[in-house]
Amino acid sequence: MSQALKAEEERATPMMAQYLAIKRAHEGYLLFYRMGDFYELFFDDAVQASAALDIALTKRGKHQGADIPMCGVPVHSAESYLHTLIAKGFKVAVCEQTEDPAEAKKRGGKAVVARDVKRIVTPGTLTEDELLDARRHNYLAAVARVGGTVGLAWADMSDGGFHVCAVDDATLGHALARIEPAELLVPDALTNDEAIAALVKDLGPRATLWPAIKFDSTAGERAIKAQFKVAALDAFGAFSRAEIAAAGAVLAYLELTQKGKLPALAPPRQESERRYMGIDAATRRNLELVETLSGERNGSLLATIDRTATSAGGRELGERMLSPLTDVASIAARLDGVGYFVSNRAARDALRAALRRAPDMARALARLSVGRGGPRDLGALRDALAVALSLHEIVGRGATAIAPPAGEVKGALATLDAQLKTVRALAEKLARLLGPDLPLFARDGGFVAVGQHRQLDELRALRDDARRVIVELEGRLKAETGIGSLKVRHNNVLGYHIDITTTNSEKLKTTETGRAFIHRQTTAQAQRYTNSELSELASKIADAGGQALALETQLFDEMVADVAQVSLALNEIAQAMAVLDVSAALAEYAVETRCVRPEIDGSLAFRIERGRHPVVEAALARANEGFVANDCDLSPEGAGRLWLVTGPNMAGKSTFLRQNALIAILAQMGAFVPAASAAIGVVDRLFSRVGAADDLARGRSTFMVEMVETAVILNQATERSLVILDEIGRGTATFDGLSIAWAAAEHLHGRTKSRALFATHYHELTALAQRHKGIANVTVRVKEWHGGIVFLHEVAPGAADRSYGIQVAKLAGLPGEVLARAQEVLDALERGDMGRRTQTLIDELPLFSAARAKTPVAVASQVEAELKALALDEMSPREALDALYRLKALAAKDG
Repeated sequence: MSQALKAEEERATPMMAQYLAIKRAHEGYLLFYRMGDFYELFFDDAVQASAALDIALTKRGKHQGADIPMCGVPVHSAESYLHTLIAKGFKVAVCEQTEDPAEAKKRGGKAVVARDVKRIVTPGTLTEDELLDARRHNYLAAVARVGGTVGLAWADMSDGGFHVCAVDDATLGHALARIEPAELLVPDALTNDEAIAALVKDLGPRATLWPAIKFDSTAGERAIKAQFKVAALDAFGAFSRAEIAAAGAVLAYLELTQKGKLPALAPPRQESERRYMGIDAATRRNLELVETLSGERNGSLLATIDRTATSAGGRELGERMLSPLTDVASIAARLDGVGYFVSNRAARDALRAALRRAPDMARALARLSVGRGGPRDLGALRDALAVALSLHEIVGRGATAIAPPAGEVKGALATLDAQLKTVRALAEKLARLLGPDLPLFARDGGFVAVGQHRQLDELRALRDDARRVIVELEGRLKAETGIGSLKVRHNNVLGYHIDITTTNSEKLKTTETGRAFIHRQTTAQAQRYTNSELSELASKIADAGGQALALETQLFDEMVADVAQVSLALNEIAQAMAVLDVSAALAEYAVETRCVRPEIDGSLAFRIERGRHPVVEAALARANEGFVANDCDLSPEGAGRLWLVTGPNMAGKSTFLRQNALIAILAQMGAFVPAASAAIGVVDRLFSRVGAADDLARGRSTFMVEMVETAVILNQATERSLVILDEIGRGTATFDGLSIAWAAAEHLHGRTKSRALFATHYHELTALAQRHKGIANVTVRVKEWHGGIVFLHEVAPGAADRSYGIQVAKLAGLPGEVLARAQEVLDALERGDMGRRTQTLIDELPLFSAARAKTPVAVASQVEAELKALALDEMSPREALDALYRLKALAAKDG
């Protein structure tokens, strides 16, 4: 393609030659080519973009005898189109005009305005609020393999976070599921690596293949040192070569896409996957942690508990939910912080009220650092810093010597105290210089406060007074010429001019003032003139306005430079405010929903008293219904570390399984939990096999998907893991499914020794409780009532002897004849032995016998008629006994 473009370039018009040259340098990207007020796309780019954006595909001239396909989007609304293209997997190179068209004309009539790509937009390199989810991180990640080590690095250029981690093939998937990168850089040399290739396939357009040379660890080390201005990396951690290679690739990609303007990143923070609860992608999806199975935020666990007051707090809360901790001390520090706000309502309410006034400082800083910020971003820093300066007093409100700020709250306040000293001068400067009403762009001017810069005030006064003088001039000219309709106007072509209707133009010759007018332009309705006084005044206005804008632009650049000098401190302040927000928000949720502080330790305990499913409980509360709480004890000293859960469909088995998994996540992310009490030994990995669907893209049936997920659990779970399994063995023959479920339960009990909840409709499995100590049977209770069932949603010891499938089918609205036929088949199966239930069943219950059974008309039997006729209140005991015998005889006769 490059050679073809080069050949076309040589035969193209000057403008098209410029376009083709820029396009050749940015193959693989849609090229937004700036032409005036539009970004235009040509050739294949136009065809793809018009289809993706649903906009008209037109044509512009010819190239090599063929029409040139073209489409375009307005510059002022380009962000929304970029959002659509990025969401659909495209990457876009934005090409801007780099000189004024007037300058190009000076070089000759056919000279082309100079243009260059100023930015490359990809899923992992977004900074604009319009393109981002305010409450979700937008990570650019990179994976590298050096020798037998795999390194992972990820950065959110929209808020400055930067992390590295060493992983192996087994934990790489868990780490990526936890990070949820918007874009993953993969060395093209690793496409044949089995583990990496599978990830690339899963990520689809989010995976970007990049030349392997960009992942060189030596170059990566140089890039990290240069970015953070250090001579050695020891202060950041003992990085492996793979981690350095991945981190270097992230920095190189950011430099490429931002055209040399690297964002304000925090130094790389080294992490260990062992620090976090391992949760694979399937488990995260099944438990609907941050989004539902349909891809929506509403209805997820995150949406249910989120009470954060700021966008940064929302991102921090989401990250904690995706990355529950395994270190007891770190969890306790988070719980201490939440506990402080639970017990101190005055501080909690005051903090949340203050934080609601705080803009998103981290994202404003990111835009300023890459040259895409404006006065409003400086204003966001000013307002956020003003809030930050008040937080220590607010958080301490109501505190006593007995209950001072604790845990993470204490640490966040210490960070604020230390870093605010560094940025206090900046905060004061921004508060002094910036006005109340700020424009989006610095080029619009008017953002420096009046009275804060003497020279600027003088230029503004000259500009504004001159405009007032123009109004005075217009009045004087009207009087001197006798033309009442005379106007002094302004446009971008003529500048200031005198506008007189054509019918009045002859009057100019009758006055001395009029005869001094110089003709500029004739239109259909008016004549346009100037004079020496107006020309001189216009020049003063232009000079004063231009000088004022140039000075304001200079002041803006100085403030941005001041911000860059303290960017690391600003990032730490933003993070500390997010931590305070999360602690207070989790306390607010805990108080609202009667949550309790969990006891977390290093044991194998898992004891939940009256636990509740937070999402289901919230949904029921909106309908003014209550949730039935249940206990769960998988501790070594309890009834069993593996519970076999039986009961009918719709009784609440899956809810019970999920709620205990969610309670474990909430506890280890540092939140209070919906229960009367909770004691949990740290869970190293959480596995969930709840529900399954076809994976057509990989050629996997529902049963195959279920077996793959089960295999992962049985191969990776440990005694410190928590496993929830629902309906293992469905989707295949009954004996096959029962056998697999039986063997899986025995493996979990005898080999992995995990704490586990195992829901099943194979009632034969309940025999395992008699064969193995440590396996317990529990059932979700129901009550039969008038031929139907009532779900009690109570989990109690014991085993269900039936699944009530037909009753549930009746509730679902299956036709009456289908239900009747199903009952006949069920009765026949339950009467006969298992060996004769095939051909014999077909013979005894022919397929179309159900067709005979139209909905039956209810006819009262003789027993019912006799029973209704009894006057029980008027009968003696002897008469009642005689009636009972008579009814019995009639029943035997009817039978």
